[in-house]
Amino acid sequence: MGNYEISLILVNHFVLAVAKIRALSLYARELDSTVFITQFGAVEYDHHHCSVVLTGSKIQCKAVSKSPTEEYFDVLQKNGLPFINWNDIVEDELDKEKKILYPNDEIKGFVERIKVMLGSMDEGEITVSAYDTAWVALVQDIDGNGRPEFPSSLEWIVENQLPNGSWGDHLIFSAHDRIISTLACVIALTSWNVHPGKCQKGLKFLNDNISKLEEENPEHMPIGFEVAFPSLIDIARKLDIQVPEDSPALKEIYARRNLKLTKIPKSLMHKVPTTLLHSLEGMPDLEWEKLLKLQCKDGSFLFSPSSTAFALMQTKDQKCLQYLTDAVTKFNGGVPNVYPVDLFEHIWVVDRLQRLGISRYFDSEIKDCVDYIYRYWTKDGICWAKNSNVQDIDDTAMGFRVLRMHGYKVTTDVFRQFEKDGKFVCFPGQTTQAVTGMFNLFRASQVLFPDEKILEDAKKFSYNYLKEKQSTNELLDKWIIAKDLPGEVEYALDVPWYASLPRLETRFYLEQYGGEDDVWIGKTLYR
Repeated sequence: MGNYEISLILVNHFVLAVAKIRALSLYARELDSTVFITQFGAVEYDHHHCSVVLTGSKIQCKAVSKSPTEEYFDVLQKNGLPFINWNDIVEDELDKEKKILYPNDEIKGFVERIKVMLGSMDEGEITVSAYDTAWVALVQDIDGNGRPEFPSSLEWIVENQLPNGSWGDHLIFSAHDRIISTLACVIALTSWNVHPGKCQKGLKFLNDNISKLEEENPEHMPIGFEVAFPSLIDIARKLDIQVPEDSPALKEIYARRNLKLTKIPKSLMHKVPTTLLHSLEGMPDLEWEKLLKLQCKDGSFLFSPSSTAFALMQTKDQKCLQYLTDAVTKFNGGVPNVYPVDLFEHIWVVDRLQRLGISRYFDSEIKDCVDYIYRYWTKDGICWAKNSNVQDIDDTAMGFRVLRMHGYKVTTDVFRQFEKDGKFVCFPGQTTQAVTGMFNLFRASQVLFPDEKILEDAKKFSYNYLKEKQSTNELLDKWIIAKDLPGEVEYALDVPWYASLPRLETRFYLEQYGGEDDVWIGKTLYR
């Protein structure tokens, strides 16, 4: 269990404790009005000609023509930069000297434990991936001794088979996650000729469950599954592992693989960093001399242990070896599906603490997080980890919003590489969007200042994209399985940021927040 997962569990308990004390009744204090909001009450709110009506869980807003950041450009600044003073928003738990007053010892205990977690995030930590660990376990000793280079990874596989014979996330059943993880682990054990009983149990699970791939939503297919899984089947055949091949689901997967491989610009992927570096283990005909020039500073291939393990097997590169050695050591034999995730953790922690309405307990920790984000901010944006040559719109939009709302100087130029002809994509050069990526772009686009046209374009595009998905009931995301993503999107579309009361937003987010039950989708599921 990673630091981020543990901190979310603690935050969950903490928020519930706060909610009990307040009985879910919240005061909203804003510039020109004070209103009382109950769990089922109605709100009449007039702030510069904006009216908000709350009936049950539905909010309607007749919005202002301009947001406060545009209308009061000279007011909402600090040293010439945009600035939001969070302590001016919520003061009811501060004494006259601005010291936090804890309602009881239980909440104080939660705060202290979360502070410890926030102070030890470091490179970030998510749950271990059986799939990636299996690839690491396959690596032979680079000195040619015929033994595993990472015996602790092989031992992790042995110790973490689930009771039904599968490997994968133990809290939620996803056929894609369980099947690709199980096949990878069976291959690892078979290749080293150990634990045949566990292999047989894993193969039985595969035979009994492979048809369930047809039943799952394609949006929740792990990253690169259509390329990586057929690659594993090819390896299994060479090891005489009998994998069921008559499933209609497999035919569909192979069709997807062939289509994707025809679209991959091989000449481009060997010249410039792209997201393809994250999934090299499924790619045929690679030119390693060229690819090694595209390694990340930490020796990984776009922070993927499985991709880097495959590269190490092909090249015996010392930087790949060092990256994997560090990861295996940190996670006690297992490895996550992506590492590090430092920027992702620092950004999302700040966002969650603020949306849950408890950020005032963690002022110094939040400042440290925001300083960290800014330290690794680049003119092209960021991805989930520092020092990356590939950026994504999700982390960039979230980071931009957090930095701007805390008074840091960031320009809108970071969004240019994600835009073409008024359309925005998740990664430069791609043509696809994701619900959470566009949702976070929409949130970021609302903290705009005069003449920031690209944010105006981003706001228009993301709004239309989300409304279309909402109208067709397709608010499923390829990156996360969340408790109530449709509810989050609905609130954001109905109530613009500049018209939303912080306490009102918190009231709704308490219902939407899944905490440790939310699961992210990478090459495998993770938390």
